[in-house]
Amino acid sequence: MHILLTNDDSIYSEGIYALYQELCKVASVTVVAPQSQQSSVGHGISLAHPVFLTKINRKGKFFGHAISGTPADCVKFAINVLLKKKPNLVISGINLGDNDGCSVFYSGTVAGAREGALMGIPSLAVSLATFENPDYSYAAKCSAHIARYMFKNQVPKGVFLNMNVPHLRSSQIKGIRITRQGTEPIHSVFKKRKDPNLKDYYWLTGKMPKKKIDDGTDTNLLNCQYVTVTPISIDTTHYNFLKQLETWRI
Repeated sequence: MHILLTNDDSIYSEGIYALYQELCKVASVTVVAPQSQQSSVGHGISLAHPVFLTKINRKGKFFGHAISGTPADCVKFAINVLLKKKPNLVISGINLGDNDGCSVFYSGTVAGAREGALMGIPSLAVSLATFENPDYSYAAKCSAHIARYMFKNQVPKGVFLNMNVPHLRSSQIKGIRITRQGTEPIHSVFKKRKDPNLKDYYWLTGKMPKKKIDDGTDTNLLNCQYVTVTPISIDTTHYNFLKQLETWRI
């Protein structure tokens, strides 16, 4: 099994290194990740400027290739330039912070997996639900576990998996649940501030969806201390409305 590993927190993040160490126990791993932080870049690609490639060592050994671009750039570049043939899997992560619900539209981590799916490769996005003092060990082991299942079983074309892991001790995690994507929006808040020249500027923050009872969504089951695995389709057409829209005779 050959895995292409990327992320959006940069090739220097602890999350990708923890995942790399665990995946190397079950597969050969090629790392192609952003040179710098690319959180919340969505599925952007670099068209207006060149992409540069740098070889990166970690702990005295060659680790992988850094790309001066986005997670989607990394997957494209790896498949089209660096690798002789497509990998068996693309895995993106481990992200610092959860990527459940509507975060899948903004996340560079999720975009890395989506790009793999667009290229016909079974893909997985992995995120850890914390922004402070992360311990990636359980999430890394869980990722390797899911990767083995993905390799042995068939993931439909045009589908990738989005996994979110609670930041808890393994004994506190209740299990793995197959979920649907939550649709509660992230409620944006623009905080007004002043720069040193007393000019107004705004800083975007967000209020996360409120906790609810188990309704089968990734957001709420993650809050209920489950690892969530959600199948995401790259075809976002609303087929039930498609025929009705045709009757509008636009």
